[in-house]
Amino acid sequence: MKGKIIKGIAGFYYVHAGDALHSADGIYECKAKGVFRKDHRKPLVGDDVEMEVIDEAQKKGNITELLPRHSELIRPAVANVDQALVIFAICKPQPNFNLLDRFLIMMQQQDIPCIICFNKQDIDTEGKKEDYCSIYEQAGFQTITVSAREKEGIDRLKDLLRGKTTTVAGPSGVGKSSLVNCLQSGIVMETGSISEKIERGKHTTRHSELISIAPDTYILDTPGFSSLGLFGLEKEQLAGFYPEFVPFEKYCRFGGCSHISEPVCGVKDAVAEGEIPQTRYENYCLLYEELKSQRKY
Repeated sequence: MKGKIIKGIAGFYYVHAGDALHSADGIYECKAKGVFRKDHRKPLVGDDVEMEVIDEAQKKGNITELLPRHSELIRPAVANVDQALVIFAICKPQPNFNLLDRFLIMMQQQDIPCIICFNKQDIDTEGKKEDYCSIYEQAGFQTITVSAREKEGIDRLKDLLRGKTTTVAGPSGVGKSSLVNCLQSGIVMETGSISEKIERGKHTTRHSELISIAPDTYILDTPGFSSLGLFGLEKEQLAGFYPEFVPFEKYCRFGGCSHISEPVCGVKDAVAEGEIPQTRYENYCLLYEELKSQRKY
């Protein structure tokens, strides 16, 4: 029997098989055969597997084969993800664009397309959503604005997720768990409260778990993140993760221009003329300096 690993806890793997989306009838508790350990292969959430049923009444089984993966994420450790959905609030808390850029770079490094979702449009009294979407659409990213509380934009979001496995991420307090609850009805996640004083949410997601929300459609909710390092990246590579720089690099005097201190730089000129968003360029400079100061081992 074929299935998909939706959760792994303490050596047990929970495999979703069949069409029962939110029913225990379609989920088997499995152990992995020793052959995987011998081959140094570890099942991951998201893996498509072959399994044998050893007790239908108790829904017990063994995973006998890991089917080929078409993608594998390192963080979170998950297989067969088609795209990422990163959620930030338009306000309360204010979006941390530096953190967003880090996440986008991480996904680009792993060739995972990314949708940016800005939540809480119902309290966007300053009309910031168009500005925020414009910044990232200019860089080639798909954006969507929603309100989990008012159920606005949810149908369009479901359309973007249909038929795919999507990893969902975002910092605490942005309404991520509430939005995940809007997307499906079978699992009601614990939602965290926002500290009025510091406008940060309490961590409520404690492990990675695939949630089936429609036929062949899964979302992977992952623990909230507050910081992301830039792994395996040289400072000279950073500009390649800012696609909006490309049209202006031909006006740089020097090949391999860092777009930081060079005297004639098409990218800096484009920023000054408003053709590249100031926010993105400032984040680029901060990340460049971070990479420049990294210790080399």
